[in-house]
Amino acid sequence: MSIKLIAVDLDGTLLSSTNSILPETEKTLKNAISEGIQVVLATGRPLSGVMPFNKQLGLAGKKQYNIVFNGAVIQNLAGDVLMNQEMNYQDFSSMRKLQRLAHVNLHFETPECFWTCDRDLGANLAVNAAMTNNMIKVRKAEEIPQDFAFNKVGFSMTEDVNEVEKLWNNIPEWAFAKYDIVRSFSTNVEINIKDASKGNALMVLADRLKIDQSQVMVFGDQGNDISMFSNPNFKKVAMGNAIELIKDSADYVTDDNDHDGIAKALKKYVL
Repeated sequence: MSIKLIAVDLDGTLLSSTNSILPETEKTLKNAISEGIQVVLATGRPLSGVMPFNKQLGLAGKKQYNIVFNGAVIQNLAGDVLMNQEMNYQDFSSMRKLQRLAHVNLHFETPECFWTCDRDLGANLAVNAAMTNNMIKVRKAEEIPQDFAFNKVGFSMTEDVNEVEKLWNNIPEWAFAKYDIVRSFSTNVEINIKDASKGNALMVLADRLKIDQSQVMVFGDQGNDISMFSNPNFKKVAMGNAIELIKDSADYVTDDNDHDGIAKALKKYVL
């Protein structure tokens, strides 16, 4: 199989349940990189939350890339932005209306930091900020400027995960029509501008690198990976711990993220 680009989700895919890259997975990806294969980390995180793993894999500089904010932004590892899809103050107001559907935290993600108008922050939001090396700026709604722009929205659990389910089940049709809305975990809902997705960003990047879509292999496990698994041209590998929709859309189901699923698939089909 002639693969030139490997796109890898982070949480639940590249990272084990201890939030680390397993030694065999690290070794195998480095072997792929040494053979000239482009390895691209594709995640809902901002670049700040991905850089430690890029460093671990030996990825750096202007010719290496990450897809971040669930595909709203493509950056090279020097920090330059190749694609940037933003939401605006009108979207900010719409998200505040959606928050009224359930008792959940709401935050807005930019490359610089997280913003929220919530005074009481649940552990889920705090952990998210810590894992991605982000400051949380708490402001009153009236302090948010009219030119406010952001790349991603997160609704997250405060105390009761059932509230996230309540939100998900009550999001109106107009919101699904206007935005790209996914569940990446049971504890949160993520929203991007319409057509901002990992799958679309990966097509843009492959085209920029002059790599045919049939030479792209993707790894994923959750709802924010579905757009990559919807492309009939990509070679699609689902993790053993993936949701059923991902497994059903995959060409191959490998082992889970705690048992070197990525390494096993690469050894079988690529290296």
